[in-house]
Amino acid sequence: MNAAESKEKLVADFKVVIADAEELLQATASEAGEKFSATRVKLEKKITEAKAKLREAEGMLLDKGKEAAKVADGYVHENPWRSVGIAAGIGLVIGMLIGRR
Repeated sequence: MNAAESKEKLVADFKVVIADAEELLQATASEAGEKFSATRVKLEKKITEAKAKLREAEGMLLDKGKEAAKVADGYVHENPWRSVGIAAGIGLVIGMLIGRR
């Protein structure tokens, strides 16, 4: 797993945690108590901060993905036959692996 995939998985996991926390807040909305109310307020604030950081991380991942696509596109335009050869080689290897099964 490369760094980009790890970051994407982390973002996805983080979304699940935020959704679970929000669900917990909604489920406990009717609970009373001063200490519980203070904890709810703190948790709501943390969830809001986490969502902002998540949006920022997603934006960074998107920017890096676009940058990588531009680099790949430039390479293919500069080296079309080499790119075709690489793609054919990868296709051959995948075909051989599938043929073994």
